[in-house]
Amino acid sequence: MARVRLSVAERREELLRAAIEQIEARGVAAVRIADVAAALGVSNALVLYHFSTKEKLVAAAFAYAAEDDLTHLRKLLGRRTSALRRLRSAVRWYAPTGQAKGWRLWIEGWAVSLREPALREVSRDLDRAWKAALAEVIAEGVTAGEFTCPDPAATALRLTALLDGLAVQLTSYGGTVSRVKAQEWVEDALARELGTPVEPVRPASGDEAP
Repeated sequence: MARVRLSVAERREELLRAAIEQIEARGVAAVRIADVAAALGVSNALVLYHFSTKEKLVAAAFAYAAEDDLTHLRKLLGRRTSALRRLRSAVRWYAPTGQAKGWRLWIEGWAVSLREPALREVSRDLDRAWKAALAEVIAEGVTAGEFTCPDPAATALRLTALLDGLAVQLTSYGGTVSRVKAQEWVEDALARELGTPVEPVRPASGDEAP
């Protein structure tokens, strides 16, 4: 069957999605241009036409994944409901027990970014955007009188630091802590930071396993 001709933008998106899948499966260090090309049944030359080096492809793939996550975050925080509900939705989605970014992908990205400036910039931009978005909705909640928080930016930093740390424990060191316990810690931290009651965690089937 003849391959459908894609626009330049469509082809780049297809390549970026394939690159993300290959990075998740193989890791940044092991993935090759040939792996991405083979996954789509195209030539290495086509991949290199759009991304001249593996480093540029990897950085672009992480930027694509980051923007995808930020788009969903903005959707959650833009809902017409209380600031506390929006914040809880965002934190639960971001948490390693939720459905946010593939944590294995981002842990790989953090490690490689220590040596790759382009990827480090992508990771830093995503981190800043998350903190800024959470700080903004926290400030809205304070203004509305929903909760108290003297420093929304510091609270956002502490919350994301906790979530990132739990992601490493759950993803890299299975068995260290259960998913339910991690959820409970996140709820406790949110309650302490905002002076709100702790919302009970309702584990789904199988959630006790790490």
